Amino acid sequence: MEGRIHSFQSMGAVDGPGLRFVVFMQGCALRCPYCHNPDTWDFAGGKSYSVEEIVKKIENYRSYLKKGGVTLSGGEPLYQGAFVLSLLKALKEKGFHTALDTSCQVLDSYTDDILDHTDLVLADVKVLSDRFLPYGWSLSRAEAFLEKTKEKGVSVWFRQVVAPGLNDTEEDVKALSAFARQYPNVKKIELLPFHKLCLEKYRSLNIPFPFETVDAMEKSRVDDLSRLLKNDE
Repeated sequence: MEGRIHSFQSMGAVDGPGLRFVVFMQGCALRCPYCHNPDTWDFAGGKSYSVEEIVKKIENYRSYLKKGGVTLSGGEPLYQGAFVLSLLKALKEKGFHTALDTSCQVLDSYTDDILDHTDLVLADVKVLSDRFLPYGWSLSRAEAFLEKTKEKGVSVWFRQVVAPGLNDTEEDVKALSAFARQYPNVKKIELLPFHKLCLEKYRSLNIPFPFETVDAMEKSRVDDLSRLLKNDE
């Protein structure tokens, strides 16, 4: 079986616990206004790889991944459900810790089996309202997916890009913390500052960047909001 892959990162340090081999899968139906990987959107883009080819690549880094593992990111991995399931099964057979970085929008016939072979879900929770519907992201779909992770007992980390005027108030962060408490399998919440390092990529692809005029989020402000999360535990 083959899947469309955008790229690989051999030793990622921000995509789950420990050092990770990250597989960036090709294709995404969302058009998040601050997406920093617009080159992953096209489902026909990237390059085709077999499960065996990818596992062989990862095996070359096994010694570095003892306290880490493999993360499937994107794009959105779950749009290639059959391939993701096959790859996760192969990785678990090899003894790798597996993480799935997802926007939590796809719930289909592959979901149960995929979660059975996933050690950690990195859940990209955009905002606790319908403000993201114009970009294709639905809170209700995310809730349905998160309920499935709770049923399965799969560990979850919430990750949220914090952008000015979108989800950057103390009330927003406290609401996210309260939302996380509905899911006892949520082990961590990470707030990530919106930045504009992707601007040149949009220009080179001749794609409008919806947040081009939005100020980048100051890290100090995100640090302050993150402390609210700790105080709210």
